[in-house]
Amino acid sequence: MNRTASPVDALSDRERAVAEKFASGLTYREIGEALFIAPSTVRTHLAAVYEKLGVRNKIALASHFAVGAVAQPASYPPDGLPILAIFPIESLSPEERWRRFADGLSSDITIDLARYGDLPVIGFHTMKALDSKPADFAANGKALGATYILCGQLRADDHRIRLTIELADALNGVSLWSDRFDRPLEDVFNLQDSLTDSVINVLAGRSGAIATIGRNAIRRKPPASLRAYDLFLLGFEQQKTFSRASNEEAIRLFSRALELDPTLVRAWTELAYTYSIQCCLGFGGDLEGALEKWRWAIENALQLDPTDCSAQACLGDLMACLGDLDAAERAHRRALEYGSNHADTLAVLAGSKALVVGDPAEAMPLIERALRLNPLPPSWYFAMHGRILFAAGRHREAIASLRRGAPDSSSVLIFLAWAHAAIGEVSQAAAVAARLRTEFPEFSVERFIAGYPVTNPDAAKTIRHAAKLAKLD
Repeated sequence: MNRTASPVDALSDRERAVAEKFASGLTYREIGEALFIAPSTVRTHLAAVYEKLGVRNKIALASHFAVGAVAQPASYPPDGLPILAIFPIESLSPEERWRRFADGLSSDITIDLARYGDLPVIGFHTMKALDSKPADFAANGKALGATYILCGQLRADDHRIRLTIELADALNGVSLWSDRFDRPLEDVFNLQDSLTDSVINVLAGRSGAIATIGRNAIRRKPPASLRAYDLFLLGFEQQKTFSRASNEEAIRLFSRALELDPTLVRAWTELAYTYSIQCCLGFGGDLEGALEKWRWAIENALQLDPTDCSAQACLGDLMACLGDLDAAERAHRRALEYGSNHADTLAVLAGSKALVVGDPAEAMPLIERALRLNPLPPSWYFAMHGRILFAAGRHREAIASLRRGAPDSSSVLIFLAWAHAAIGEVSQAAAVAARLRTEFPEFSVERFIAGYPVTNPDAAKTIRHAAKLAKLD
């Protein structure tokens, strides 16, 4: 029986040999050395191969040589998660050491971003093998089925390193976000780690550039087209306004997302955090019921992924609420172990160190590291910073930071009133206290201490004293 003709049959033996090696990731120079021809000859053969096969990029070329492959782009995942393709960072410095540094940085960013369960990332080896030029980034990213493409340029000398990073839409190549990181050259390996951490925390996480872009795009979708991940992003946006109505809406959105995809770990974790907000801010009178739902959600998250740092941090606060301080401290240690470079987790743990369990002296270094890792943080970072400063007795600094927090959040107003009262600013404390009574009539100091929870004895004493001064006890 005759074999079905393939476009590859039109290639000469030499053209096929060149194409196979190029598709497997070899460079022009490496192919030339293997076949004893000049790199310029390799380029000539590849031009003929592209024309005969009717392909325009290396991805399409490789599909002709994969066993059983069909030349078509990868499909988007059914749950709507964005896929990120990170092209190797281009070194604009002539020295070979900086090319190696750029490759190492690209690999580290790819590997670390892949740890986010809601952000599939195409492997670095695949992206390196493409040997893409900037003009081909959009086409190659689209062919891989990517939602977003990330690329960058590195400039370095003996004194400084400047890294420019850009995030673009893989469908059309339109730039969505860009940033520049400028650092003095000291220990080159520590610098590589520092740049990796900064890029990851600006891009990823609940408040990163990718999630923000996703939420903006989702708002333009008709409600019937929303899928699990879209609903999750919208739920997170509602959650972080910290009002009763928005918290209820966040619960609805997360619950709907989990109906569509019960394996979406981040939705379970954020649902747990939403119930924790219900507990500590006194939304509804059923503290025990909210605690039980908090436990149910976080147990589901950890059953799916025991190494999720955000879920472990959330579990720690729950265990403190339930009176098991040893279990709370163990969970917080695991959260720090799994999320030592995750800015959101560090910010949450900092607040817990100040008020819940552990050594309060560790709180300030954690929040300062979170702010370094995520230099454009969401407002709730400053709310955490403010409560840590308050617990440390640095009340004027606490007021300045709290004013950068979510202005309509009862948790911000609470600490703002206490901080003003602690330094004798009676009228300011009274004004904030009056607003709390009007907008959050269910608030009480004891409910906050029980539901946050405030288990650190010195912090609880400081809060009760300030509450008396502010007439909020």
